[in-house]
Amino acid sequence: MNLKKEKVHGYWLQYPEELQEGMKYLRDDLQQGEAKTFFDASRVNGIAEFEDDYDHDWTLIYNRGDNTYTLTPRQRE
Repeated sequence: MNLKKEKVHGYWLQYPEELQEGMKYLRDDLQQGEAKTFFDASRVNGIAEFEDDYDHDWTLIYNRGDNTYTLTPRQRE
């Protein structure tokens, strides 16, 4: 799995290159204040879970060591 890294609404986000739709949802579909809610929750709690417009489930993980975030797909239970 090859991770890409780019800035989304002022936050460094890492994500698997083949799973760009989660990054695009955060970057393109949400306003900055809406995305900030997920980034802030992840920083405070370690993770934030959310669902995009296509019912895909995502987990945003805060990496305390380098102040970045990692986006991963989440399996439904």
